Amino acid sequence: MGNLTGSWRYKEPSTVEECDSTWETDSESDEHQPGGEEEDSGISESVSPADAVRGAAQLDHGPPQFGDIMESSTRMKRSFYAAKDLYKYRHSYPNYKEPRQPNEYLNLRFYLNKIPLVPDEERKSSRFGTNGIYIEEILTKWRGDYEKLEHNHTYIQWLFPLREQGLNFYAQELTQDEIKEFQSTREAKRRFLLAYTIMLDFFGIKLLDKNGNVARAPNWQDRFQHLNESQHNYLRITRILKSLGELGFESFKLPLVRLLLEEALVEGTLPNMRHSALEYFVYTLRHHAQRRTLLRFAQRHYHPPENFIWGPPRKKRIPASGSTGTRVGKNEAVERSAGKARSPREGRNHFEREVEDMDKRKNGEWKTAKGSKVVLQECRGRVDLEEYIETIPL
Repeated sequence: MGNLTGSWRYKEPSTVEECDSTWETDSESDEHQPGGEEEDSGISESVSPADAVRGAAQLDHGPPQFGDIMESSTRMKRSFYAAKDLYKYRHSYPNYKEPRQPNEYLNLRFYLNKIPLVPDEERKSSRFGTNGIYIEEILTKWRGDYEKLEHNHTYIQWLFPLREQGLNFYAQELTQDEIKEFQSTREAKRRFLLAYTIMLDFFGIKLLDKNGNVARAPNWQDRFQHLNESQHNYLRITRILKSLGELGFESFKLPLVRLLLEEALVEGTLPNMRHSALEYFVYTLRHHAQRRTLLRFAQRHYHPPENFIWGPPRKKRIPASGSTGTRVGKNEAVERSAGKARSPREGRNHFEREVEDMDKRKNGEWKTAKGSKVVLQECRGRVDLEEYIETIPL
């Protein structure tokens, strides 16, 4: 394909710090100016020269996101595996090469109801034969079938495709050309949103409006209890968040991650999720300012506070003017505020105000007309749900 970046050459990050540009421009000015929420792109200024030997020593080959319950009293450290994986995702896979074989657009064809998912665990060796399951059957019959959604392990790669290989080797990775085709195909995007609402319902969450805002569903207590105990679903959530960004719904990530952090850290309904939410979910967001807002909120509610390892690195803290050697800056002011007594409800309101301010500044893809509000009614019917999806401009 040639070197599309000219004299720039991608250098593999070798430390967590080289993977994480969240705190690189830690100032209020970049969050209040238009375009201040800088989006990570293919070539990042945050990439430092990589030390291959040091990187090999730090590489974590362990399985991601499992063992969140096992937070011991020993000093915690961030996973280089997670940081590197999400760095590559946010930067559009810098070393990615399009496949040489002709692109068959299997993901798009699946969402256009032209091909079934493969392999089909549900119908393999069953009396229904081997015709496979099409997207329309999933959208019409799988909603609310929590046993099927929990124990079938082949559908998630088809419903939420990525530009990386998953556990289902029959599912094809997305390509840049297919992403463009998908984003310009209204029917595919409509079905994708329906699939998203099915998975949200499985987690105990409902979609509220065309901005991607979410809230607890009527069944949230039972579903949150299940979600808190079945940590393999955290991998699914990470995949869903990534896929939202790839297929044109980047703005849907922030409301979902915000809700999950509130439930994990403030409400205490998903305590086992807090590590995955901070190590993985937050870092799927491509905007620096959004990640900072979420992490500052998390820092105020994380216990024990000394174990919070996702804040700004020490090298970012600078002495205040006129100080006598004591390092006091904006980041330490945030840390001091974390120690103030604040009820869970007060914390939620404060965080919502922060995100409201940020949302007002954000030039989103969708803008709600003044005085109008589309709310997803608490319904299980296919017709009502489709009518709601039709209100979302795709």
